[in-house]
Parts: sequence; structure tokens; C-alpha cells
Amino acid sequence: MTDSTIKLTRLGDINFHKRGKVRDIYDLGEHLLMVSTDRISCFDVVLPTVIPQKGEVLTRLSEFWFDHTGDIIENHFISSSVDDFPENLMKYRSDIQGRSMLVKKTRPVPVECVVRGYLSGSGWEEYSKDGSICGIKLPEGMKESDKLPEPIFTPATKEETGHDVNVSQEFVGNALGKELTERLKDTSLALYKKASAYALEKGIIIADTKFEFGWHDNKLILIDEVLTPDSSRFWPRDQYAPGKPQPSFDKQYVRDYLKTLDWDKTYPGPELPQEVILKTTEKYLQALKMLTGESVKA
Repeated sequence: MTDSTIKLTRLGDINFHKRGKVRDIYDLGEHLLMVSTDRISCFDVVLPTVIPQKGEVLTRLSEFWFDHTGDIIENHFISSSVDDFPENLMKYRSDIQGRSMLVKKTRPVPVECVVRGYLSGSGWEEYSKDGSICGIKLPEGMKESDKLPEPIFTPATKEETGHDVNVSQEFVGNALGKELTERLKDTSLALYKKASAYALEKGIIIADTKFEFGWHDNKLILIDEVLTPDSSRFWPRDQYAPGKPQPSFDKQYVRDYLKTLDWDKTYPGPELPQEVILKTTEKYLQALKMLTGESVKA
């Protein structure tokens, strides 16, 4: 089995562009190569333990959703088949097959476009304090994990390090302009509504998610990964019970384990036990199977 963490030296003669918490990005000139590793980050710390097959699940789900939402907005996806990649990448086939995407190079919009359909996570924490999220007032008396009356757009700043910060739509409007902000909001809500309706039919509640956009040839398009367990909260529909945290298909399982440890949530993170690793892989694979009917090879 190849080292799915994909060390930078592995693609040593390819122009390295950026390393994220999970993805390594290479500059191919007109295009970018996005490699989804099996790294996992929690509380903004990349853990020393990888989750096998996670990168393949993220890639396949993103490809699926890019296709499913293409009628709403264009996206940066070109291909996930190594056969379509430039010739100088062929020698790395075994390392990047199934976990990489050739994408258009864009100028990213510097905001996380978060959409919430349910009251959870930092949204629940903010609501508990002042009854609103990102300046949006919500009905009184709501419980944790309650479905919101309507999905809401709750943007966040895109931070290179540390936590992204929830901000108001007015804040984004002052930074990016009212017209672009309204466009980001409308597009994000449309994407969420279409995806969440589909997922619900497949047995998954998408509680919230985040989208990223960029400019390509003066056109706004959808970029990054989309609607994966790393960028969304996926809950099993048949176990949904408001008033408490929900079981999930995402990395919340790892977060819950880490909360039982005497760890201050700073680098370096703790190693994960085999049981947690296997269970997390199982959750990612189950989400892929339920949403697409597909699986990835071990």
C-alpha cells in the first residue's frame, strides 16, 4: 500500500503550490492538481494518524456533487482520471490514483460560504448565547440539532491558521460588495437545498456545509471540495433526534474521542487507537455508499 499521507517529496519534480490540512495542491501551469490525502484535522490540528481511504472518499464525493450541481453553477473540476493528467504525472499514478483531481486555476473568493439547515456546532453555541447566528435572529426556545425554519447563509472568514470566524452578511458585503455577497448567498443556498433534498432521500441529513468560490475567466465558479464529510455535517436520517448532538458520518466521531483525552487541542495531536481509525474509515465509506451507491477499493 502506498503512503497515503503523500509527502511533499513524493511529487518532488512537480511545482508545489500549497499544503492544506488535508490536501496537497500542485501548480501545473494552466491547471492545479489537488491531492486529497488521508490526513485528518480536528480542532485545527492535523493529527499524526491517518484515516485509510479518506482521501479517496473525499475525491469521489466531490466529483459526484460537482456533476450533480452543475446546473446551478459551473465548477473547477476537469477530471479525476490519471489518464487525463499531464504526462509528467504518470510516474506518480500509484500515489495519486483515486485521490486527486485536475482542476481549473482560479482566483479564490476570500470567504467561507457556510449554509446551515440545522442548529449545531458553533451555530448552536452562538444561538445559546444570544439567540442568533451571524446576526440572523432565530425563534426562541430552539433545541440543539433542531431543523431551522429555513436554511440560512452564515459566512465565515477564511483563515490560513486557526479557526475560521463567523461573520455577518453585512461584514462580507462591506468587504466584497453587496452584489457579489448576494450572489454568493443565493448560489450557496441553492446548492444546499438541492444537495440536502437528494441526500435526505438517500438517508442522510446534511445539517450544514460550506462552499468556496473562485473567479475563472471573469466567471464565478464553485471550487475546492464540495459536500464531503470533511466540509459538512452528515447525520443518519433514521437516528435523528433533536435536543442533543447527533451521530454522524463525519469526523465528529474523532472529535468526540479526543474530548475524552487530557489534550489541550494544540500541536502535536495524539495518536488515534486502531478502533477509532477503523470506525472513522467505516463512516466515510458508508456515506459514500449511501450517497452514490459506490465504494472504493481497499
